Amino acid sequence: MRKIFVFFITYFIVAATTAQDMTPLVKKARAKLDLVSDYSAEGVMKTDIIFIKAPISKIKVYFKKPNKFKLKKDGGISLLPKGGISVNMSTIVAVDDYVALAAGTAIIDGYKTTIVKLLPNNEASNIVLTTMYIDEENMLVRKAITTTKENGTYEMQMQYGAYAKYGLPDKVYFTFNTKDYKLPKGITLEFDEPGQKNELDKLKNKKGKVEISYTNYVINKGISEDVFK
Repeated sequence: MRKIFVFFITYFIVAATTAQDMTPLVKKARAKLDLVSDYSAEGVMKTDIIFIKAPISKIKVYFKKPNKFKLKKDGGISLLPKGGISVNMSTIVAVDDYVALAAGTAIIDGYKTTIVKLLPNNEASNIVLTTMYIDEENMLVRKAITTTKENGTYEMQMQYGAYAKYGLPDKVYFTFNTKDYKLPKGITLEFDEPGQKNELDKLKNKKGKVEISYTNYVINKGISEDVFK
């Protein structure tokens, strides 16, 4: 992973001399999120991880500036990958210590988007590269792909509705590499036959998917610190 990190640094040092600085655009996209000091929302989460059977679950999420985020799942533990990965847009759209460069355009869900690549200036950052697809007309991030040092690459695709003015999605599609998946604390896998573990290893080279549909956002009403303990 260190070699990949060095490669991206070299690539962006060269690219930075010719590519357009997209920091102003990223800041405009973040401006909507900056209107939100805190929020909570109820939702439904569907998990599709081939080696784990998980029912559709009701969830509640909490966010508080600058970067506190918690997802609570009814009747069990969250199956999102561990290690600093969340489905919170405020942690994705960050430009405080990043180089932001133009990388073309793409159509996402019928919307024309500008592709922006974010490279962290801090070598200690767990994030190696983030690619954002920004809908300039509506100033919304439609898609984000993040490569990390410890947890592989994961992708978020967002759909917006009633809360678009705050940059908060109605639906999030979260995709990640199951080979990099770290089982949450409390989950163990047992094998009845010797060959089952090898079969599982093959299955773990697939994609894992999580779909969250949000409802009932409560915005800027204050959230206790106890929620995040």
